[in-house]
Amino acid sequence: MIRTKPTREELNPGEVLCEYCTAKCCKYFALPIETPEDQEDFDFLRWYMVHDRASIFTDDDQWYIMIHTTCRHLGEDNLCGIYETRPQICRDYTTENCEYEDDWTYDRYFETAEQIHEYTEAVLQTKQNGSIRSPKPNPLPVIGS
Repeated sequence: MIRTKPTREELNPGEVLCEYCTAKCCKYFALPIETPEDQEDFDFLRWYMVHDRASIFTDDDQWYIMIHTTCRHLGEDNLCGIYETRPQICRDYTTENCEYEDDWTYDRYFETAEQIHEYTEAVLQTKQNGSIRSPKPNPLPVIGS
């Protein structure tokens, strides 16, 4: 049976959003990390990024590390195989603000250490000089005739 994905508003009474979802919430976990402020902080972010299946994102100015890994109890039907005995963090999670819709993005999203490096250069340059642009060069001397 091919399931179509109704909008939240199209669900019939008694239907559960999870029955139509791809279980994004069960295919990663994210933990808050400190906001990077200097070169050392950004180097830690780069270190995170050289590890397999990690990414970094920001949401409402909070930084997070995301580990892309599937819960071992997620069934082929994208439903929880241990629903009645699932951990408390899963019990506390609601579909009220979940990622069911596919039309949103993070404020910032990094998938590679190189992206962190480029962002670091721009941010630290801005903090030091107030701009990411190169400083205005000295004018060339005028040669007399």
